[in-house]
Amino acid sequence: MRLEIFPVEGVPEVRQGDDLAALLVAACPDLADGDVLVVTQKVVSKAEGAMRRIDPDDPRGHRSIVEEEAVRVVRRRGDLVIAETRHGFVCANAGVDLSNVDDGWAALLPEDSDRSARRIRDGIRARAGVEVAVIISDTFGRPWRRGLTDVAIGCAGIRAVVDLRGTEDSRGRELQVTEVCVVDELAGAAELVMGKAGGIAAAVVRGVDPAWLGRGEVRAEVVRAPAEDLFR
Repeated sequence: MRLEIFPVEGVPEVRQGDDLAALLVAACPDLADGDVLVVTQKVVSKAEGAMRRIDPDDPRGHRSIVEEEAVRVVRRRGDLVIAETRHGFVCANAGVDLSNVDDGWAALLPEDSDRSARRIRDGIRARAGVEVAVIISDTFGRPWRRGLTDVAIGCAGIRAVVDLRGTEDSRGRELQVTEVCVVDELAGAAELVMGKAGGIAAAVVRGVDPAWLGRGEVRAEVVRAPAEDLFR
């Protein structure tokens, strides 16, 4: 398998109520069947109005929003809050973000990122007549490891996790526990061409294994239930 990844340039500043699918099709008219379109959470939140006003002169003005968005605080250290959101994600500041938004505003996570991905996918099909998969990505830290990476918080048209249990490795041994979160891997790969400060809202991954395509949801497949989580 050979993958190509390229940024979608030319998407204008997104505002509440914008048709994100139409903007993406206009910026990337050569989308093809089987492409995976990775879209940053920030532009989805802007289009859906998942934004809150804050005091631009108060560096802690978003803290009350973090408390509202958190269903469980996992850890506090100084101004940093690691919290679980109602979606089941455990992340810094319950996903409330001040980067790449206008002063006086904070971006929240979309209400349902899987639904957002389905809406974008349906809109692209209607406008361009192509069947693409869509991943909504966001930047997360990771326990026990430094550095940030993009992960999937929503998807449509692609299996979130590819289950390799029961298949054989290169030595003929049966794999017992291997489940690959391909949507996280693709989100991280796409971030390499989007960057953090270039204003690139999306990227296309081309050449994905067709066996990965199909129905998938991050919330149902990726987020561990508490009973399966050794750290909760």
